[in-house]
Amino acid sequence: MTGAEDATRADLLLRGGHVIDPAGGVDGPADVAIGGGRILAVGADLPAPGGATVLDVAGLYVTPGLIDMHAHVFHTHCRSSLSLDPHVHTFSSGVTTVVDAGTSGWRDFADFKGEVIDRARIRVLAYVNIVGSGMLGEWEHDVREMRPKLAAAAAEEFAEVVVGIKTAHYWAKRPFDAAHPPWAAVDAAIEAGERCGKPVMVDFYPWLPERPYGQLILEKLRPGDIHTHVFAQQFPIVDQGGRVHADLFRARERGVIFDLGHGAASFWFRNAVPAIEQGLVPDSISTDLHTGNVNGPVIDMLTTMNKILAIGVPLEGVIARSTAAPAREIGRPELGTLGPGSEADVAVLAMDAGACSFVDCGGTRLDGSRRLRCVLTVRAGEIVYNPNGLGLPPWRQDARNG
Repeated sequence: MTGAEDATRADLLLRGGHVIDPAGGVDGPADVAIGGGRILAVGADLPAPGGATVLDVAGLYVTPGLIDMHAHVFHTHCRSSLSLDPHVHTFSSGVTTVVDAGTSGWRDFADFKGEVIDRARIRVLAYVNIVGSGMLGEWEHDVREMRPKLAAAAAEEFAEVVVGIKTAHYWAKRPFDAAHPPWAAVDAAIEAGERCGKPVMVDFYPWLPERPYGQLILEKLRPGDIHTHVFAQQFPIVDQGGRVHADLFRARERGVIFDLGHGAASFWFRNAVPAIEQGLVPDSISTDLHTGNVNGPVIDMLTTMNKILAIGVPLEGVIARSTAAPAREIGRPELGTLGPGSEADVAVLAMDAGACSFVDCGGTRLDGSRRLRCVLTVRAGEIVYNPNGLGLPPWRQDARNG
């Protein structure tokens, strides 16, 4: 933790909370001082300079702003109705960084940046789709649209916001032929990733024997590449005896990243519960939030995190997989931390005790006994979500009503 001298420049002080900052190794009571849009200090009994806003967050958890590293937010995109405005169900869930997972490709990424990324209050980062026109449509299966040089060039041109290359949906459930080789999309994405020096995120369907899952995670993907939707129904996560397949642990040893990527059809308790209980906890937690799941089963980032909490992952582990881990996976270690000097993205969370239930993509229920709820979100030092009015005066005492 840092000393009190830096806190004297604070314009916002979060006092008395339980700070969980996995990147900084902090897990205990502390104050957080914010000034000039940056974290100034984290420590006990920090001074409150005159004029600073002091918020009492005792009994609450204070964490880095959450990172949802798989969502779809190219909402001005005219070809599909998949994407949401990036401010929908994000600030209200403690999310301060959202990563679009390949909605746009090398052909239309400039449009996405100008129309959405540059105009958003929330931080928006993105993967470039290996397919020129991105998602969703028959063009996703056109090998001629998979252009590693152009995808890598887009990633380099927009390096300040691009975190990797994405491939998704290619030729699922259809027989392969000369025009549609089994590994065309994956191979092209990996070539693009090699060219621009960034990881690849793969949305994959191992429908036919020519494209087995084991080959993807043990041969095709490189260390640092990301398999999203890890607990989807189509993957051989557990055998008939309920044991996790050894290939997944071997892939993790190789450095392959397993991301949750909940989605409308890609998170099943029958895969997730036994896997997590046997040690295959996802490396990162993400929602795959879009118009088809925002009202369920995904809803938001905290709901997804609460499912992992209910399965039995400790709170610190859930927070780490929603902050420091995704920051590391997307190559942005300056995010997902409350380290002094970092941009002041903060989530303040309550832990509500009591019976609760959660739903997966198969329409089954998991019961729990506690759930996280967002109380306050700070983005670059600005309070952007405050539903309970922390720090605000009662209306009868407001001088403007005098």
